[in-house]
Amino acid sequence: MRYFIAFTLLAGGVIHLLPVAGVLGTERLFALYGVPVTEPNLAILLRHRAVMFGLIGGVMILSIVKPAMQPLAFALGLLSVTSFLYIASSVGQYNLQVSRVVVVDILALVCLLAGSAAYAYAHLRQP
Repeated sequence: MRYFIAFTLLAGGVIHLLPVAGVLGTERLFALYGVPVTEPNLAILLRHRAVMFGLIGGVMILSIVKPAMQPLAFALGLLSVTSFLYIASSVGQYNLQVSRVVVVDILALVCLLAGSAAYAYAHLRQP
């Protein structure tokens, strides 16, 4: 069970680390999202978003070796992917690159739900 939980956290963490490349500049942001980032304020916001994803991914991966952090890691990951999926579905009409993000976030959601369920089951069984 411990290895399954670690795998789900690793998968969720890696998925959250993928957008960190956006911090390198507007070219990377365009490659990630297919949206030209020509406005400096948008560049600031999206690059900061990349940093935030790095923090979430880092917490998730760190929690593999610091199990006390796992509830926080699952909560952050689940909040991140569910909020994005909700916003994407409510806005709609997204491009191919954002569509790929939606698919990857659905995969992350499945991993994080399974991992958090396994975590809860493992900890409810302990006296």
